[in-house]
Amino acid sequence: MKPFGQDFHFARALGLELVERGDGRCVMAIDIDRERHFNPQGAAHGGVAYSLADSAMGGAITSLLPDDRWCATLEIKFNYHARVVEGRLTCEAEVLHRGKRVANIDARLYQDGKLVSSANGNFAIFAAPNQS
Repeated sequence: MKPFGQDFHFARALGLELVERGDGRCVMAIDIDRERHFNPQGAAHGGVAYSLADSAMGGAITSLLPDDRWCATLEIKFNYHARVVEGRLTCEAEVLHRGKRVANIDARLYQDGKLVSSANGNFAIFAAPNQS
């Protein structure tokens, strides 16, 4: 299993935290801060939750891939169920199906035990650059 997060500069800039990862699952979290993450309507910008889910979903599939295989997001269907406010936002992602070239991954985002968003996405699986 490849390491996750060592060179993931975007995740660090946003404040994402890897909680656990392995066996096709990944849990990531972020501490939502009003000054850093809120939109003008007084809630976390939807892109913060989406980025958390996309990153956790990538972590879930890469936990199953050998070093010579990479992945990239093909598409994600994202549903917003409730506004996200200050506090801890956690995403639990799980690989539902892994084929040779595409994986399907599910994600659920929670704040204070409440489901606030859900997502399902397809990720491409391909040879890492300079690999045959």
